[in-house]
Amino acid sequence: MFRLLVVLLCLIVPVRAITLIPLVEGLSHPWGLVLLPGGEFLISERTGRLLRIDPQGERHTVQGLPPIASAGQGGLLDLARDKEGWVYLSYSEPGQGGAGTAVARARLQDDQLHQWQLLFRQQPKMGGSAHFGSRLLTGDDGYLYITLGDRYRGRDQAQSLDNHLGKTIRLHLDGRVPQDNPFVQQAGALPEIWSLGHRNMQGAALHPVTGQFWAHEHGPQGGDEVNLIQPGRNYGWPSVSFGEEYGGGKIGSGTAAPGMVPPKWIWVPSIAPSGMTFYQGTLFKAWQGDLLVGALRGQALLRLKMEGDKIVSQERLLTELGARIRTVKEGPDGAIYLLTDAPDGRLLKLMP
Repeated sequence: MFRLLVVLLCLIVPVRAITLIPLVEGLSHPWGLVLLPGGEFLISERTGRLLRIDPQGERHTVQGLPPIASAGQGGLLDLARDKEGWVYLSYSEPGQGGAGTAVARARLQDDQLHQWQLLFRQQPKMGGSAHFGSRLLTGDDGYLYITLGDRYRGRDQAQSLDNHLGKTIRLHLDGRVPQDNPFVQQAGALPEIWSLGHRNMQGAALHPVTGQFWAHEHGPQGGDEVNLIQPGRNYGWPSVSFGEEYGGGKIGSGTAAPGMVPPKWIWVPSIAPSGMTFYQGTLFKAWQGDLLVGALRGQALLRLKMEGDKIVSQERLLTELGARIRTVKEGPDGAIYLLTDAPDGRLLKLMP
């Protein structure tokens, strides 16, 4: 233990009055993060491995995962945990027609997943290895929220309610469809859909006071968005966009249209946002209530200053790190925990 502390202290890197402490290194494109009781961590690697990190920093491979389509942006993706100890996992599931995002939950015991329950399968499955989403939220309201991508090739289906492409999903924690979901009574609509018109959402957070569901999504060439997700609303993709086709070219009818919800914030050019949390701790008092967002292409941690349900300014942090930030979590100690996306990715702890 003493040797570990010495190593960590030697690796502490001050960045603009912020201290970064490397906790785990050598991770293969880490994606999801859960802070377990007792100072342990659960980390998913996109390449298809689930790790438990004990308080001494030792890695333990968790067994019991299903077949996973680990290619491109697909693989083992997000993680969440509810108050009863269920662990939720999203992953790209192989099957007829290609692959699609799936969500399951299980009990973690002795580094083995038990009582596996498949809760959701994105339909249709498609070829290609891009735009799976996906973030998972388990709220105090007893619901599971899932953000999904349009699978890149299926972007026009993001405007149709007969499929899951480019949608958010709301379920009970056991996978049942809530009867007050907005499209339950609509003929031809999938009842689990919560909102539509999204491109590729890789960050989501529930406001700790209001319970509001916020998410961000990747635009095409420009036009990344932050949205306040409301039931039954259409967020426009690909009918409207602040971005353009790769290589140039207009997408849809412009940046706004009747019946389509405008974003709360946009990034042009794209930063490729990933991961998001509302900060509530006391270590960074000036950040309380603000959104913290990771950036892959932008290689930064972004602080979005909130006033009510409006974003009024942005601060770029950790630009000197030169890392693709995949996931952002707040710990019970008020520290911020980050995963960096790389073949040699890291778990970092952010302190004043």
